[in-house]
Amino acid sequence: MELIQSFSVDHTLIVPGIFQSRVDNVGNDTVTTYDIRLKKPNREPVIDVAAMHSLEHIIATYLRNDPDWKDEIIYWGPMGCLTGFYLILKGNRAPRDIFDLVLRAFKSVGDANEVPGATAVNCGHYLMHNLAMAKWYAAEFAEYLEANADSPEIFEYPRAERLITDNGQHFFDS
Repeated sequence: MELIQSFSVDHTLIVPGIFQSRVDNVGNDTVTTYDIRLKKPNREPVIDVAAMHSLEHIIATYLRNDPDWKDEIIYWGPMGCLTGFYLILKGNRAPRDIFDLVLRAFKSVGDANEVPGATAVNCGHYLMHNLAMAKWYAAEFAEYLEANADSPEIFEYPRAERLITDNGQHFFDS
């Protein structure tokens, strides 16, 4: 069975950043999935679940209301590993082209006085939110992005390639 694209990334080398995860053609449209990685996988503690949930609500609301981008947003949601989020947009842009959008979205968390949609009517687990921690994670990531804006490693995945020898042995190379 072939590895899916997100499993071909060398998670032992990835750093926080904005990465293009995959590009798909859906009918006549192109959609791009971005990996918005806040934590170093397997090397840093993951994001607190309640804070992750709050970040999901706040940033999804921000993105879907941004006047320049709202028509391009398809999806914003957490990774199962709790180290970041997936952002799916119409079109195909380089990660650097969405840097300002992502930075603004994370900075907007600091201005939030409440978590949008955090009621029993609007949310499947409305009691599991932590606005204070969400603000902390968002500020940490925004500061990191600003400090590393000129670093190519926050925009380019470290890839793991599966090498197969003539006798069928599998090796991975980064």
